[in-house]
Amino acid sequence: MPELRALRLTGAKILRDGTLVDDVLCIAGTKITDSAAIDIDLRGYYILPGIVDLHGDGFERHLQPRPNVHIDKRVGLISTDAELAANGITTAVLAQCWSWLGGRRSPEYATDLLKVWSADKHRSLVDMRFQIRYETHMLESAETMLQVLLEHNVEYLVFNNHINDAIDAQRTAPSGFAAYATEAGRTTSQHATILEEMLSNSFGVNESLEKIAATLKFHGIRFGSHDDATASKRRYFDGLGADICEFPTTIAAAEQARALNNAILMGAPNVMRGGSQSGNVSAQNLIEAGLCDALVSDYYYPAMQGAVWALSDRGILSFEQAWALISTKPAAILGLGDRGQLTKSARADFVILNPETRRIEATISNGHFAALSGEAGVRFSRPATPLSIAAE
Repeated sequence: MPELRALRLTGAKILRDGTLVDDVLCIAGTKITDSAAIDIDLRGYYILPGIVDLHGDGFERHLQPRPNVHIDKRVGLISTDAELAANGITTAVLAQCWSWLGGRRSPEYATDLLKVWSADKHRSLVDMRFQIRYETHMLESAETMLQVLLEHNVEYLVFNNHINDAIDAQRTAPSGFAAYATEAGRTTSQHATILEEMLSNSFGVNESLEKIAATLKFHGIRFGSHDDATASKRRYFDGLGADICEFPTTIAAAEQARALNNAILMGAPNVMRGGSQSGNVSAQNLIEAGLCDALVSDYYYPAMQGAVWALSDRGILSFEQAWALISTKPAAILGLGDRGQLTKSARADFVILNPETRRIEATISNGHFAALSGEAGVRFSRPATPLSIAAE
């Protein structure tokens, strides 16, 4: 993918050290530099660090837009890539299940998807990565999961357990339970049988998770847990080394994570919508209590920017503080020291935002145009020296 020429972006307000300031931003190749030859006038715009999304499953809609419609995996990932770029997400962690729930959440599907991603990721517009969401009762496939994870250099895993949710659905919402079965290509009876098999594994879960955690730590792979509901559950996972707390469902679990100095991730849609779609704790309440370190897209990529404006408009945080929740802070949590800040020698990942329309008009990822539109596109076309864009 051709890189941009050495450029000096002038006239914009640039987010540096937590403040929007009148400054210039220079880039050359894939890095931010301190000088460049060609000026681009970006008066009226904000230049902000690229968005770093540590957990999103919005890509599933590109792979399975309807319950019985499956799209070619390469086509789905290309489409996901374009949506990420359009929403200013320069680093995206796609949350792929390794689950007994079957269908697109099955080990077989995850393995095939990672193979496609591995073969094609060097062509991506943005830095697309994967996270494995490992169902804790999948004892028989634990070794296979670790082999696949290592083979494809997946650097992030979270533990989750949807057995109780499935039992509740089976008892109180049988039509929903049946819908999950149908989506997985099973009868309701077959789905119930597999659920019983998973329940029978309960006594072996702790030993299995200890072995998995030891392997992850040996290979330097970050891991956390998903949907912790109690303080004791968070303590348990922290004891394994799972120091990222994704979507705690109660204040008690979040408070325990903070006491343990664990990173706390919450969903941006929860903030944007004003509450959890599943009735769990409000992300905004956790932010106000100092119990949220970063926001993630969860199921809707546009919510990342939407949550920033929501927090700013409601007076909860300044715009700059809110933007840090989707850029600087998540980059630090995952140890991505080369991004999240617009400093010299950092990776050239940034977005150009029109604050009047609240539209991201340009996304630059690793020194390449990933997306370009609107007046910003016109301004980049003005220099006498032609610019290379990702579509070339």
